[in-house]
Amino acid sequence: MSEFDLIRTHFAALGSTREDVILGVGDDCALLTVPPGQQLAVSIDTLAAGVHFLPDCDPEALGHKCLAVGLSDLAAMGAAPAWATLALTLPADLPRTSPDWLAAFAHGFGQLALAHGVALVGGDTTRGPLSITVQVHGLIPVGAAVRRAGARAGDLVCVSGTLGDAGLALRALLAGEVPASDLRARLERPTPRVAVGLALRGLASAMIDCSDGLAADLGHILTASGVGAELDLAALPLTGAVAAAVAETGDWGLPLASGDDYELCFCLPAGYRERLAVIAARCGCPLTPIGRVLTGSGLVCRSPAGAVVALDAAGFDHFAAGAR
Repeated sequence: MSEFDLIRTHFAALGSTREDVILGVGDDCALLTVPPGQQLAVSIDTLAAGVHFLPDCDPEALGHKCLAVGLSDLAAMGAAPAWATLALTLPADLPRTSPDWLAAFAHGFGQLALAHGVALVGGDTTRGPLSITVQVHGLIPVGAAVRRAGARAGDLVCVSGTLGDAGLALRALLAGEVPASDLRARLERPTPRVAVGLALRGLASAMIDCSDGLAADLGHILTASGVGAELDLAALPLTGAVAAAVAETGDWGLPLASGDDYELCFCLPAGYRERLAVIAARCGCPLTPIGRVLTGSGLVCRSPAGAVVALDAAGFDHFAAGAR
């Protein structure tokens, strides 16, 4: 299959059909219309084999995840997803470049794109070590973006969903074990919290998605906002499996620093606390206060007994020693 056959077969009509796409896949550039009064939110992520996913990862799950991580970025700013581009680097060896692998990858990508109204409008394919780069584009009313800079002392620190599930699944896989199916799904098929991000627009003072670990990602909010925060670890939303692992090992790094959660961490003025339950019910996703923003700087984590918990590492860093 030639490069152009590959594109026509698997990617030319992938995702939603949108009226704001004047010209999509198949020309030198896509032509897109940004509606009046809207700003364009753009984010790009690269997923590389052996770094962001295991080489034998299910291709349908991989197609899902490579789009989900970008949609999570849009969610963190309160942007509505619109378009995506895909750059796919494929190795020469089979079965990765076989039609079955590509069909499964495209299906995973396409189903998530359809679910969020995203049109695939362009990209590139080439030979090399397996990696996927996806750029996402979202629309947001002028001045309505939720940024990292905006948290104020007295705000609640909150998170969506649960923490540490993906990290627990990855630990099992790296140890040669088979993780529970629900944990593996959290690692390989994360749910971008787009509806939550849209619902928090105009309410949250600051927001970020948790891709590298809650402590590290919240740290970015604190630095950008010029504030500190204190977390109550007893309030962290944990599944039974993660709670059991923390109880057995005492390792709070699992929910705080293992990454790949793709939940939203946000700061919320305390007066809006009662709205959390309403938003959670409407979006079908738990929203949990886990701490508060303080004057000063830095992050303090307190154990259920009230002791300060020190972390060996705040989160994943590609260029730190020992990065996976």
